[in-house]
Amino acid sequence: MENFPLKKLILSTIQDRFAICQLAPQSPVPGWVYDSVFFSITRTHDKLSIICPEANVPENIISNCGWRVYKIKGQFDFNEIGVLNSITTPLAKAQISLLTISTFDTDYILIQESHFDQARLILKNAGHQID
Repeated sequence: MENFPLKKLILSTIQDRFAICQLAPQSPVPGWVYDSVFFSITRTHDKLSIICPEANVPENIISNCGWRVYKIKGQFDFNEIGVLNSITTPLAKAQISLLTISTFDTDYILIQESHFDQARLILKNAGHQID
């Protein structure tokens, strides 16, 4: 497999702490999800997954809290190769796990808060700019 050069990206930090929630697949999307400028809803045949600020999540919801988010700035064509690889490769080498959310024209990287400062340093050392 050919190695691609890692792209140099600009990232911005979304300030809230986020939770990844799991609900039953037939559950309606609860209203508390929408009280944020950033959230993600994914429904599959076996679950409803929601990512939103942890402050919005009621205590009775199955969730994993303490996630922080980087947004990759800019718009990327669907045919552009290596955007996520430029983030995931240095973090994987440092054994930092992550979760990604892709939208129509950019990506978001979720990292546990306990690794967030380390991830920031690793990404800067990889040549990325973080606003």
